[in-house]
Parts: sequence; C-alpha cells; structure tokens
Amino acid sequence: MHEIIQTKEIVSQIFFIRGLKVMLDFHLASLYEVETRALKQQVKRNLSRFPADFMFQLSDTEWKELITNCDNLGANKFSPATPFAFTEQGVAMLSGIIRSERAIHVNISIMRAFVKMREYLEENKELKKKIDSLESKYDEQFKVVFDALRQLLVQKSEPRNRIGYKIDKD
Repeated sequence: MHEIIQTKEIVSQIFFIRGLKVMLDFHLASLYEVETRALKQQVKRNLSRFPADFMFQLSDTEWKELITNCDNLGANKFSPATPFAFTEQGVAMLSGIIRSERAIHVNISIMRAFVKMREYLEENKELKKKIDSLESKYDEQFKVVFDALRQLLVQKSEPRNRIGYKIDKD
C-alpha cells in the first residue's frame, strides 16, 4: 500500500520542543482521523505506556511560544488546554492504543518522516562542517589582506619625505 500521507506534510508537523522532535496531539488526531479529545482520553487511560521521554504536556509558556513562532497551528492555537507532545517513541506507542487500519498506515508514514528528518539533520551537520572548514580556510586568506591594509594605515600616519622639486617662495 502506498503512503497515506506525504512525508513532507508530516515533517511540517514535527517541532523541536525541549530539545526533542515531537508531534502534537491535535496533528496526530487529525492524521488518525479521530477527535483530539478521544486521542487524549485514550492516552490518559494508558498513561503507563507513555513515560516522560515518550510524551509530555506543554507548559503554558511553551505553548504561547509555539503559537507565536508557528503558522501551521490553525484553530488549535485558540484551545484553552495545552497539547500533549509525543516523541517518536510516543507516536509508536500510540499505534498500540489507537487500533484501526488507518492508524497502522499513518504510523508507518510518521516513522518514515522521523527517519527522513534525521537524514536531513545529518546532511545539515555535514554542510555545517564544510562551511566551517571553508570559513577557517578563507579567514586565513583574508587575514593577509587585512594585515596588508593595517600596514598601509600605519605607513600613512608616519610623516613622509616629499619627492620632487622644492620651490622657495621669497
């Protein structure tokens, strides 16, 4: 079976909160085609499956900051309750409590999206290393230019002997 949801769509719903890649309950509920209330209810009934490194509830401050910085929250940003945030392991655990054919396929798509995101991050690390390498290389070359400019500035401040004919004005 082909992917139900495009990886690009899922990746746009993965946030970095508390240094973790997470998905929010309302995005997951939408993907699973269940109400957010029902998803939260199932999670609360099975809290032992969701330790703090699998799922946590955003603080008011984190939620306000996310609302301020993100455009893709839709009407959810007006919700009075702060959302649950699920790590990759938490999303995998959801498949055990939300039992439907769609949930199985959505979870597969989400796991692929997390893998893709890790690949992007790894590529960015390599790019950063290359940029750092180039920067240090070119800093050395530009140091020579700046040293030459400083030398010219020092020479300019010293009094110079005039070259040419002197004409006495008497």
